[in-house]
Amino acid sequence: MTPELARLIFAQVCLHACMAGTRMAAPLLALREGYSPAAVGVLLAMFALTQVFLALPAGRFADRHGLKRPMGYSVVAAMLGAGMAVAYPVFPVLCLAALLTGGATGVAVISLQRHVGRAAEGALQLRRVFSWLSIGPAVSNFVGPFAAGLLIDHAGALPNSTTGYRAAFFLMAVLPLASWLLVRPTRELAPVVAPPGSAPPRAWDLLRDPAFRRLMLVNWFLSSCWDVHTFVVPVLGFEKGISASVIGSILGAFAVAAAAIRMVMPLLAAHLREWRVLVGAMLMTAVLFAVYPFMGTALGMGVCSVLLGFALGTVQPMIMSMLHQITPEARHGEALGLRLMAINASSVVMPLLFGTMGAVIGIAGVFWATGALVGAGARAAWGLRPADAQ
Repeated sequence: MTPELARLIFAQVCLHACMAGTRMAAPLLALREGYSPAAVGVLLAMFALTQVFLALPAGRFADRHGLKRPMGYSVVAAMLGAGMAVAYPVFPVLCLAALLTGGATGVAVISLQRHVGRAAEGALQLRRVFSWLSIGPAVSNFVGPFAAGLLIDHAGALPNSTTGYRAAFFLMAVLPLASWLLVRPTRELAPVVAPPGSAPPRAWDLLRDPAFRRLMLVNWFLSSCWDVHTFVVPVLGFEKGISASVIGSILGAFAVAAAAIRMVMPLLAAHLREWRVLVGAMLMTAVLFAVYPFMGTALGMGVCSVLLGFALGTVQPMIMSMLHQITPEARHGEALGLRLMAINASSVVMPLLFGTMGAVIGIAGVFWATGALVGAGARAAWGLRPADAQ
């Protein structure tokens, strides 16, 4: 790992932690103020909603302006969102903070991924740098909520006081400033100039490429599996009489396993091939989803959760590596934006679909149906293999 890549990973951690900490603190404050679970659900949706609409424009903006300008705007938006929650910790402002911090994180992720991908040389280096970069969100999803929780409980005269929430939001507002200080020394890459007289690109033109379509389909299958696991495990655990703290530990084991495998992947990058990893992850996920509902104990569910974390944790670096290999260099940001838009739209829609499916075919049926779908979808990942592997 180069010093520049390390700085960019820490920059991603600081900005993403701002959003993750706000995403934990804002719903807790809303619940304390007496808002309904439905209102809290709307608040949580705000964190993904902005990214659905900003992803494509952000990708095009990064293609034109590089890394620092979109990162600068992201830092300002994140600091403004969390700072407003410090000054006015009321529900409408919390919704606005969710929109700003969520959107800022999406723009920052696109610009960072584009810069790191363009700076890499060759498929091997792509696999390595994206394996390192993918550790950032896992770390920030721990750092942000953990730090916010400590301040909420201990910064005020009493736990769960408004002073504690203000302190948590203040820390979240300061973290993006560290991101800017880390990004500022980075050397901008030379812009990619479009050929004279070429027509303005349209994002949907990327979908005409069969390889890009397959990659987006595989990405959707596997990102949906993350959503299924997050949605179904609490319900399945409740049905089996498992306590809330143990259910939380099962989900935590999944996140730790996903982060752990990403720390190992850079060391194994020379032996990995993107399409093989994706096929293996999809088949392993299908098998685990098939057996998960039969696990009658917390230990059995925990083992499945860890194995699933290992499988799905390998996916993002491979998707990022292939995306940079199959899309034109001048449109990397646009392709990243299209991917992020699809993921966040899915995260908004899929829980509603899972709830409907669960009411009709049962929670176990949701696991089995998703497992069958992702297992069949492994054929799309197999189609991504290069010509010399056929």
